[in-house]
Amino acid sequence: MSQSPFRAFMALLSCALLLSAVGCSSSGSSPSSPSSPGTPAPTGANVLAISVNTGPTETAGLGPYTNGAFTSVTVCTPGSTTQCQTIGGILVDSGSEGLRILSSALSVTLTQQNDSSGNPIAECAPFASGVTWGPVQTGDVEIAGETAASLPIQVIGAASPPMPVACADEGSTVDSLDTLGANGILGIGVLPYDCNSACAPGGTNPDWYYTCPSAGCQVTTEALSAQVTNPIVLFTTDNNGSIIELPSVPAATAEVSLNGYLVFGIGTESNNALGSATIYGVDSVYGNFTTIFEDTSFTDSGFLDLGSNALYFDPVSSGLAGTECEDAPYWYCPSPNATFTAENEGVTNGNSGTVSFTVVDADSFIDNSEDDNDAVMNGLAGPFTGMFDWGMPFFFGVNVYTAIAGQSAAGAPYVAY
Repeated sequence: MSQSPFRAFMALLSCALLLSAVGCSSSGSSPSSPSSPGTPAPTGANVLAISVNTGPTETAGLGPYTNGAFTSVTVCTPGSTTQCQTIGGILVDSGSEGLRILSSALSVTLTQQNDSSGNPIAECAPFASGVTWGPVQTGDVEIAGETAASLPIQVIGAASPPMPVACADEGSTVDSLDTLGANGILGIGVLPYDCNSACAPGGTNPDWYYTCPSAGCQVTTEALSAQVTNPIVLFTTDNNGSIIELPSVPAATAEVSLNGYLVFGIGTESNNALGSATIYGVDSVYGNFTTIFEDTSFTDSGFLDLGSNALYFDPVSSGLAGTECEDAPYWYCPSPNATFTAENEGVTNGNSGTVSFTVVDADSFIDNSEDDNDAVMNGLAGPFTGMFDWGMPFFFGVNVYTAIAGQSAAGAPYVAY
């Protein structure tokens, strides 16, 4: 495991990208189907196939990705129906907003976003272990049968404009398939824009957006409509949220791959009704709820994040301090396996519910499956102080709804399951 996990959590962005360079599993079983026996798979123009698999790093000979849900999007030159490119290996992330694509994976021409003086706009998105830098460009994006026209996109790793020192000082640069672990990120979280009011004129301005004249890039504000945007809000219909649907995986087991769906819209079609799911109201700044775990309340600091490849939580309150894996200290290696229960509570509506989960010895997955190339692991967890990150294992067998702030879903923003 040459890559340590990193989670973007800065100002109003919550994006988790967690990469393992080794397939960690124990069963070597066959891929799961996306639906339980007798349950029809969702169909329609608002249904996007997703797959938890070893990802584009495996194809490139860089090692398999663990617990990452990947899909494809089609990006077109604005206004064109022929200058289009379908890009696979895009990581689906419910903890961030906006589409980000590696420059190395992009072959069509997009429209550069400029300021009022004609200077190009670029973005420095800070992550816990690095930053993504690149120009903000506009394209028409097709996702399943939905279209987000004139979508502002961050093109990561483009040669121009050059990264300013102020951005480089934020951390190491994440600008390649090797460092990102994907060809791009599809952020479909609960907020409409990646920085929202903080980067807009009059906001606190956390130094994400830059105007780049020839003399060098300088921090600037960015209007909401110009920010890297959650593509769902630009759909003509089905634009108030989404549902992540993955089949179940037994605790402490692993599989080669897992196929599921991302269904756009909540209550807009026959295939996306909310049903009996419990709504957990989240705050409108970070998209968080409260998690109560082992007598510790992570108030407004719990979140559901498909982009995280594990559950991440405090080692002290869990009693797991000192069980971090020797070769991968960002994961726990308890012996025997540890089972916990936590309670999630909405911050705007008070709804609550309990969640039980098992934490396994991550080293055992690795030692028992070096040749299995399994991409799916249920039981992977690691240390994260001050917050509770409900990553990929939470989503196995649970339909997770994400309702976007300012859209038509009643009670939004919220998550529901």
